[in-house]
Amino acid sequence: MRLRLSAILAASVALVTPAAAELFFPSLSYRTGPFAAGGIPFADGYADYFTLLNERDGGIGGVRVRVAECETAYNTEKGVECYEAIKGQSPLVIQPLSTGITYQLIPRVTQDGIPMHTMGYGRTSSKNGAVFSHVFNYPANYWDGASIIVNYLLDQNGGNLNGKKITLLYHNSAYGKEPIRTLEELAKKHGYELTLLPVDSPGQEQKSQWLQIRRDRPDYVLMWGWGVMNPTAIQEAINIRFPMENFIGVWWSGSENDVKAAGAAAAGYKSLNMHRTGTDFPLYADLQKYVIGAGKAAGAGDQVGSVLYSRGLYAAMLAAEAARRAQEIHGTPNITPAMMRDGMEALEITEARMAELGLPNFGPTFKVTCENHGGSGMGLIQQWDGQKWNVLTDWIESDKAVIDMLVADDSEAFAKENNIAKRCN
Repeated sequence: MRLRLSAILAASVALVTPAAAELFFPSLSYRTGPFAAGGIPFADGYADYFTLLNERDGGIGGVRVRVAECETAYNTEKGVECYEAIKGQSPLVIQPLSTGITYQLIPRVTQDGIPMHTMGYGRTSSKNGAVFSHVFNYPANYWDGASIIVNYLLDQNGGNLNGKKITLLYHNSAYGKEPIRTLEELAKKHGYELTLLPVDSPGQEQKSQWLQIRRDRPDYVLMWGWGVMNPTAIQEAINIRFPMENFIGVWWSGSENDVKAAGAAAAGYKSLNMHRTGTDFPLYADLQKYVIGAGKAAGAGDQVGSVLYSRGLYAAMLAAEAARRAQEIHGTPNITPAMMRDGMEALEITEARMAELGLPNFGPTFKVTCENHGGSGMGLIQQWDGQKWNVLTDWIESDKAVIDMLVADDSEAFAKENNIAKRCN
């Protein structure tokens, strides 16, 4: 079921008490605006996985799932309005799909006792569960992502980046600014020269930034982009003949939507990913049988198996597994948001479980704890060959010594500013 903001606001009172037991997973989606190309496939994958659980399994633990979308258009104010409209309906987990919305919701979800999952985005230091009791960002965060790219570049350069020039091209927002401090710390450690180039939203104007890149001739360009910024940057890189194999994006700058327009000219471009993609997983046979082939898919079907469809599916899978864990812990299928929080904090994703779900080696294995809400912090590098993405590496670890120090510093400052007593004793 898909509801727009006006419909949710009108129906919120009536829906507070459902007629039958259900597990409510809201979807803060954006199918409109300059970021819709990324929001649509994610929302489709998220909805289709829960539809599969309903149609094949009768829900989770015998309780059916309800998914309702609220359109945010990737706008922070609208995202907060969506949250306020649905919080009285006992949503089991909030997934904002926006760093800006995430920052605004952190104090709200904590006060309201509703868990929030910001998978690979949001406030990175919320990895520290001792401070951020209701926020989770497994399996990896932005600071992990920045470190993973640096570790990959170290591997490509014989372990030495001393004297190399690296430019960060970033969306001029809370999202785009997240990796800066990490890259600065890693520059001190590894001796590379870092240049920062912001791009104002939505990102269609980048001529001046790429003129500077052409003038500075960096060894590598890293991109923290989203929406129309990504294909624009890739085309500008092609225009100045920047070597595409030295252009690497974060996992939000590595979908088919970012490279298809350029096609073969974008061959060589690389990006992070926090999971594998494609339809070559056993789960897709069930998706075809119960959802897509049955005419119950959320979208037109053209995004199935794509990077961002897979990411939405992955987010839903992790939410469903946390719900199962909550049901086990509390001995009831009818869980509350508070119980769901406990399930998220006790979540463990093993390779055996991913294989049981029909997604073998789809994502990294990890275990969430009270102290660590961020998972393993692993990612992989993929490369566009002109027609499709190909995985280049196995799972790469981030530099835990640097990341953990940054997380501790930032989260402890947040705790002090907000008078938060640490937990996990």
